[in-house]
Amino acid sequence: MRVILDTNVFVSGVFFGGPPGRILAAWRDGRVQPVLSAEILEEYRRVGQILGGRYPGVDLEPFLALLAVHADFVDTPALPEPVSSDPDDDKFLACAVAAGVTMIVSGDKDLVEHSGWRGVHILRPRRFVDEYLAAP
Repeated sequence: MRVILDTNVFVSGVFFGGPPGRILAAWRDGRVQPVLSAEILEEYRRVGQILGGRYPGVDLEPFLALLAVHADFVDTPALPEPVSSDPDDDKFLACAVAAGVTMIVSGDKDLVEHSGWRGVHILRPRRFVDEYLAAP
């Protein structure tokens, strides 16, 4: 299943586990295929560096290296007009449209409010895990 992971989901999965960690485990097991753009990867890196300073025992770099090799990368033109009230969220929507992906996993309230925009569903991590990753 091809999905876009908001920065809060990816970074939380690496640093804290919980439902975001289960999503990353599903990636490891081949059940989830991350899709991202260069802008998304750069945001992962930037936020990871900030958290890495607070939690020096956790290293995001190996995960970023795996993404560089095993994620689907797409070129994402900017949206013709802003969608979210937070301009940083639009890169995830633009990536979904460019890649033809219909699922973004995010804990960001502003982004979740746009679920259904252009057929893109935005689910919180717990709901995604319960609905798509629960054991058959």
